[in-house]
Amino acid sequence: MTMADPKRVDGVLRRILLRRNLDPDRLAEMHPEPQDRLLALELAAARIPALYQDALADHPQVVAWVDEVKRAARRGPAGQPGIAQATSLMLVGPTGTGKTYQAYGAIRLLLAEGVRLRWRAITSPDLHALMRPRPNFDAEKEFRELADTPLLLLDELGAGKSSEFTEDLTWRLINHRYVHRLPTLVTSNLATSDLRGAVGDRVASRLREMSRRVLLAGEDRRRPPTAA
Repeated sequence: MTMADPKRVDGVLRRILLRRNLDPDRLAEMHPEPQDRLLALELAAARIPALYQDALADHPQVVAWVDEVKRAARRGPAGQPGIAQATSLMLVGPTGTGKTYQAYGAIRLLLAEGVRLRWRAITSPDLHALMRPRPNFDAEKEFRELADTPLLLLDELGAGKSSEFTEDLTWRLINHRYVHRLPTLVTSNLATSDLRGAVGDRVASRLREMSRRVLLAGEDRRRPPTAA
């Protein structure tokens, strides 16, 4: 694994603290764990796509959700807070408005703020492909690991072709996390009515109850700027 530059990662922590009107140097004197947070961010970088390795959640509603999850965290044997039952977050909006950036940024923000975090991330189409039956693969075991992970990022919900298989799989995953109140980050390009058609009424209903909904608007950031 290629380790992240400690100075660059430390810069992320400083920016987070300064945005919250906290003195990074004073906190470093009071709390000896910043190196643990740096290590957590470095380990996360190996699992985050290159495009989002510097992501830092800055949308007020996303930051508020991170604070809520952190407040709900349980203290482990060493005193470090860990993910517990909490509300989920659904980021919706047109293509290119920063939904996936904010989602990975939320994960990195939780790590930077010292939350002990076991997490998984997968796109909805990749989930469907992964779970299709094939020889020498225990799909049910993989499903359980995704369903039970303390924090799950389910990206691009509603993307790809819908079928009875994909709808049932998505319902099982969302329903499990719904009944166990496991925090889930969900992103989707689809409006509510379109999402209901893509994933079914049961999934849409549970997402509406279990999640805070954040609408991201604006131009597609991936498009090149228009010449004047």
